Amino acid sequence: MDALGPLNGSVVAVDAKTGRVLTIVNQKVAFSNGYTPCSTVKIFVGLAGLSEGLIERDTPIQLSKRSTLTLTDALAKSDNPYFARLGQRLGFERVLYYARMMGLGEPALLGDPQEKQGTLPQRAPRDGVGMMSSFGHGISLTPLQLASALGALANGGTLYHLQYPRSRDELDGFVPRVKRHLDISGWLGDLKPGMNAAVEEGTARRASYSLEEEKLYGKTGTCTDTSSPTHLGWFGAFNETDDNPVAIVVLLTGGRPINGPVASGVAGRIYRRLSDQGYFAPAKEAQPAPPVALVVPRIAIP
Repeated sequence: MDALGPLNGSVVAVDAKTGRVLTIVNQKVAFSNGYTPCSTVKIFVGLAGLSEGLIERDTPIQLSKRSTLTLTDALAKSDNPYFARLGQRLGFERVLYYARMMGLGEPALLGDPQEKQGTLPQRAPRDGVGMMSSFGHGISLTPLQLASALGALANGGTLYHLQYPRSRDELDGFVPRVKRHLDISGWLGDLKPGMNAAVEEGTARRASYSLEEEKLYGKTGTCTDTSSPTHLGWFGAFNETDDNPVAIVVLLTGGRPINGPVASGVAGRIYRRLSDQGYFAPAKEAQPAPPVALVVPRIAIP
């Protein structure tokens, strides 16, 4: 709440190793029907391009006669033409497939009737798959879904059902529940440098904090929601640490100046405060890993 301050919006923080929701600030926004993902959709499009073999991290895509970009630079700069071109090469069905695989269009929380599941389009939006791949047109994304997907990127490919313990008894009885395992670990080494570059030198510079052992990966998003219309500022991130990695999503709604860089500053303040308080410090004694319950996935992943 301190990090959000007077800004309108929501913050969701999730333990990336277990799927436990640590906090939700402004549940009304977090449990809403969702909003246009803006440029956060580029994470999923980049992962799709890598997985389908259309690009590697250093593959240049020609954007004009004199301009090319690689995936790392395109993520850092949040370049719209790059991801529009990549989305067109992937095609609507493949973009949709990877969005579904990462949990978009389905509830992220386990058994919570308050949550809405967002939406995925049945066909390409009227303004084309390029706009879907660069701005998220046609998609409705919730902060909980983005936090869940980022947690899977952080832990190497385990997509958890998010669970939100509301009492000491619920916390004491908490058992992580796996939604599905994703075969994405081979592509994370190519995807993450661009997300780190966004924080270190790109659109998310306000999130950067100077502890080398706690590297941060993130993606901003700025646009106007196509259904509200509400001006949005998104930022989703996860940190690389052995102890207590956290996926944080900030969604700012309405007002100006509201954009992805402002949202990244909110997340940066949270990570810095947690780091200063020793939240990511190595545990003094190793604790046994909690048991994990596997839940049968609701969609088939070839």
